Amino acid sequence: MKNRRMDKGVLRYRRGYEANELMVEQAFDGSRHAEGTEYVDNRDLCNGGKRDGRDSKGSRDSTYNREDTYNKDDTYKKDDKNNPNGAIQTDASGSFSQSLKCKRYSGSEWTVGLGILSIVLLLAGCLSGGLYYSADLYPVLLIAAGSILIMFFLFLVGIRSLVFCGRKPMSLGQGQGNIERMVETIFQSPGMWRVLWPLGMMTCFGLHAWAGSVSKQGSMDEMLRWSLLVLFTLLTAILAARTDGARWLACGWQIAGGLLVLSGIFAVCGILPLPFGVMRTADPEISSAGARLGGLLQYPNAYGAIVGMYALERLTAAARVIARPVPAGRLIAAVLPLMPAQAALLLSESRGAWLATGCAVVAAFALQRRGARLPLLLAIAAPLACAAWLYRQLAAAQLAPAPVPGLLALAGAWAAALLGTLLLCHLWHSSAAKAPRAAALTAIVLAGAAAALMAVASTADRLAAGVGTGVSRLQMWRDALQLWTEAAWLGHGGDTWRNMFRAIQSSPYVGGEVHNGLLDLALDTGLIGIVLVAGWFLLTLRSIFHFAPQLFPSVLVFGLHGAMDFDWSFTLFWMLFIWLGAWAAALKMEAEGIQRSGGTVEYTPIRSKSGSKLRSKMRSKSSSLFLRYLPTQSHPSAVPMRSFFHILQRVTARLIRVSTVMIILLWLGGTVWLTSRYAVAEVQYRQAMSELDGTPAQKVHLMAAFQSNPNRSDIVISLARTLTGREAESLLLNSLSHSPMHPQIYIELGRLAAQFGEGQQTGEYFEQAIALNQYDGIGQSAALYWMEQAARREWKSGYRDRARQTAAAGVQMYERYQLLAEEVEAGNVRNDRRFVLEEHAPGYGENLRRLASGSSPPFTPELTKRSP
Repeated sequence: MKNRRMDKGVLRYRRGYEANELMVEQAFDGSRHAEGTEYVDNRDLCNGGKRDGRDSKGSRDSTYNREDTYNKDDTYKKDDKNNPNGAIQTDASGSFSQSLKCKRYSGSEWTVGLGILSIVLLLAGCLSGGLYYSADLYPVLLIAAGSILIMFFLFLVGIRSLVFCGRKPMSLGQGQGNIERMVETIFQSPGMWRVLWPLGMMTCFGLHAWAGSVSKQGSMDEMLRWSLLVLFTLLTAILAARTDGARWLACGWQIAGGLLVLSGIFAVCGILPLPFGVMRTADPEISSAGARLGGLLQYPNAYGAIVGMYALERLTAAARVIARPVPAGRLIAAVLPLMPAQAALLLSESRGAWLATGCAVVAAFALQRRGARLPLLLAIAAPLACAAWLYRQLAAAQLAPAPVPGLLALAGAWAAALLGTLLLCHLWHSSAAKAPRAAALTAIVLAGAAAALMAVASTADRLAAGVGTGVSRLQMWRDALQLWTEAAWLGHGGDTWRNMFRAIQSSPYVGGEVHNGLLDLALDTGLIGIVLVAGWFLLTLRSIFHFAPQLFPSVLVFGLHGAMDFDWSFTLFWMLFIWLGAWAAALKMEAEGIQRSGGTVEYTPIRSKSGSKLRSKMRSKSSSLFLRYLPTQSHPSAVPMRSFFHILQRVTARLIRVSTVMIILLWLGGTVWLTSRYAVAEVQYRQAMSELDGTPAQKVHLMAAFQSNPNRSDIVISLARTLTGREAESLLLNSLSHSPMHPQIYIELGRLAAQFGEGQQTGEYFEQAIALNQYDGIGQSAALYWMEQAARREWKSGYRDRARQTAAAGVQMYERYQLLAEEVEAGNVRNDRRFVLEEHAPGYGENLRRLASGSSPPFTPELTKRSP
């Protein structure tokens, strides 16, 4: 009978058991679900566990039950020539054969390895200042690329089979075949498309470094940064596709978030010494309390955004637990991280992070079903009120309380948050009809009002002090848009704003970052980079919205705050974004696995007529696939041609696989080689800066740093100062091809030209330096000093006409400098760079006027021998 059940039991699907999956596909002829199987919506699992008004427990009992769907004493069916019934016999304990054991155990071992490596990279990003600086990026990239290279070579020499299955080591050719099959399997894994987005960004910066950009070193550093993100995306995508991948991703998220939150809180309370963890300022526009928490990232705005992402994920998780009656221990474990995370967010005093987090909370509230919205408010009420109280206490002490009072305040606020949440949940789940729920709603309203009053006080104080920082950002954005229009499609390359903002800024503001992630990407990579990042973000957001809605608010904070600040310059933010995307993919695969394993499976044993029919049907399908490439006997003349194309197709496929493997290995090897050279250059340069100026030891270290990385302008300038005139000039001129927009290189060239007595060349170099950094008072004064020195050398050498021309050019520089300083002083713009007319500049200008008039002024050693 065709719809008869199995005599020995039922089947259970589990990822990683390839034999069972193949057997199910053969038995069902492409159908993966039996009659009566009920699909499980992952959004229902994430929103309180209710579906269509039924309790999650009843739905789970009807779709998936461990005891009902798995029997260790069952015999699993599979088509086998030597066994007409196709049985794979198991022992009394339900164990499989040795080959299946090898696959299972090796798979679990590789999952553990992938999970540990991914978490190590994520924690390294947390502990290295968010990987903002390139010097912090190099060691992490070496760990990632080196670990993946080791994995490749382990497969190449056959160690995987030797360790896990006890087989003999394979030959080099067999290992290469394993590498090809492994790469092919990786590319066919679900979610591997996410690697294409960071790979596209890496390619953009690589092309800029090759074709030329405003800073070759900046483009190379950005290329290496996106290379790390490609490797991290690859690792997390493979981890998400494996069994228990979601558990590893959840564990890594909790460890990283807990580390960032607790390290910041403990640093404020004086328990953990964290240098630069607290930013102190006397400007009331920057901080109303005089101090802001920056944590491990050392930047309060970015720190506030990242702890806001963590707090929102924990908030949605706690709301799912509160939605149903649970033991007190489980409830406390769910809400335990909420109060310190919200306190860290408030202590960062980042208005942008508060706004982005608030918008994400509103979105999470709107996306919840009507019955799951109140648990979200129950989860946020008491922790937010206690966090606001703790914030006011620590802010009053300027984030430097005495250790004992600080610890007592932290412990009291934490305990009050837990007890308050327990009380609210007890009232909510009480059996009474109206009074408990009314009391719970009243408590929520009061707690929210108190939290708002205490938290908004900081924002009101800062707004009352002024909005100068906001005006400066608007000026930055206007200047950045004007600069972007010069290369709208392709951009200018890496670190465009950092290298060019001084040349185009409309007022003397300070800002090595444009404070807008989208504008920063547009300046570096143009519209191409914007399209790549926007597509990546929207597809990830779509996947999270459908399969992991509890992660949606965190990703929303990533996008919203990144558009208001330079969070995306921190590599850690992209790593967390990739982590959330992989976590959603893992949850999707878990949901699909539950759907496949739910209910009972109809199965027809392969016996007698029914078995012969199924086998003949499978043989007919195989023959049909074969006939696609080989013709029938009715066209014998076409057989050689078809065979030729078939062989050509196989050879082409093999060449593509081999080429892909070689490209990946060359890319990994090149990344390790280039990163190691840059890391060596960084170490040598730091050692050189620790030596006394002008010593032979310093010159040796600088030379070693330059040989390892000739693209860094700071290394080139420091080395040029230890060389003789013409050698230094040649070195600086060569460096201009790598950094054509660096004003300090032109200043150094102008100084050398003045020492050679070349007044015209001196003026050209300093004109270019001033054009690239017009609001640099020290640089303007230095230009006047060296113009006077060049004119005096020409005068002493007998070239008086040239000396007068050089002095006249210097006078024009001084007049423009004086006029610009008067405009800044008389204007209403912010002068963050403290641009004024320097003390000795009028004296330099007066001497230049005398030289330009043709008279030899009296020599004033105290003025002209002192360089700014």
